Amino acid sequence: MNRVRQNSMKALWIKMIVVGMTLGTAWAVRGQFGHEQGAAWAGAIGALGLVLVAKRADWWKRISQVALAAAVGWGAGGIISYGRVVGYGRSDDLFNAFYGLLMLFVIGGLFGLLGGGLTGLALESSKEKKVNWAALLVEMVVGGLLFYGFLIMQLGIAMTPPRSEAWAFILGAGLAMVWHMARKGFSSSLRVAVYAMLGAGFGFASGNFLQILGNVLNIPFNMWNVMEYNIGFWGGIGLAYGVLSSAWPDVSDEQPKKWEITSALLLILVFVPAVIFKESLTVSKLAKNFDSYSVSKSIAVLSSLLALAGMLLVAFINFFNYRRNKSVAGQREAFLLFVSYFALYIFISFVATGLFAGKIHSNHVLYLVNIVLILFLIRFYRNRAESDHSEIESMNILRVWPYCLVALILIIFLLSFISVSIHGELSGAHNRFTI
Repeated sequence: MNRVRQNSMKALWIKMIVVGMTLGTAWAVRGQFGHEQGAAWAGAIGALGLVLVAKRADWWKRISQVALAAAVGWGAGGIISYGRVVGYGRSDDLFNAFYGLLMLFVIGGLFGLLGGGLTGLALESSKEKKVNWAALLVEMVVGGLLFYGFLIMQLGIAMTPPRSEAWAFILGAGLAMVWHMARKGFSSSLRVAVYAMLGAGFGFASGNFLQILGNVLNIPFNMWNVMEYNIGFWGGIGLAYGVLSSAWPDVSDEQPKKWEITSALLLILVFVPAVIFKESLTVSKLAKNFDSYSVSKSIAVLSSLLALAGMLLVAFINFFNYRRNKSVAGQREAFLLFVSYFALYIFISFVATGLFAGKIHSNHVLYLVNIVLILFLIRFYRNRAESDHSEIESMNILRVWPYCLVALILIIFLLSFISVSIHGELSGAHNRFTI
């Protein structure tokens, strides 16, 4: 291996770790908000970090659209219910524990499939081969409805009764997206979707194992948040490797339309934060959260107002920045959008858990450590010229993914075996099947 190749591989690994840490931290923050809106914000942050480390000027111009595609992809998986599945993984019965971890692999994989796939399509779309987003979304909705109707209503296959079986809808939507990619020749996007699927799936399953291990060892830390970080970290690793080692069209001569940029910014900077504010940061919601802190209602009012002020400030700064540059985004605009959007998400997580009531949790402090390390790595490597890594010889994931899948399933079985060997009955454990 020559020196150039060694340097390229080193840079690739650093970029992958940066994106993994970015999506991991954002997904851990998502734990305070949950649902589609929390996953959408986290997914958008992951995509912003990815575009920054890729250092392609033609992608900076479309960074808001890429972030929106990622928000839709990762956010869609937020409709899946998995709390009870986590309980299956905590079972002291090997069959049920393996079932739990395996289904978490499926759920995490669905997050990654849509998140990685739509992110890839936003990058691969060009004037020579443009993505027909309207047709794609219609196909995905129809695919989701068909699969839900067939698997759940017709065959009665239930992953997590009596909870929602929305995973079947996301499975159908994901397979419709894959079919669309294959038909239209979006091979790089398909490659990214598969890598992100395997990464996020492994992250969720292994994260559940780490959560159990932490509980057994009585580690005084939010181990649920460790599991959430693990999903994002491995999902980000898969996403980054898929993108950075694939070939992409040069869209340097293409400029997104002003309305496209404005619409994307409105959705990620206004719509998603507005939903999170309504669901988690209103005075009534915060007052209920702070009941156990024995503080006055004025703390909830202050917290809500400051969260709203932060959201408005970040939206104003980025819209003003784009307007000043006539909607042409460069590295500076991309970096500002990433930092402000990421920092805001961390800030409101502090607010939601009682920052102004005098409560700071240890996992939140680690969010700050992570973002500092991420920004250091991004800035440190900012001015280094290097390839896009697509020349690195890598396995054709579209041919060997079944073997990777089997290998990961075997690893998950091993984790299940270790898990049931180190604990008895755990709180929150459930059995899907009676043996």
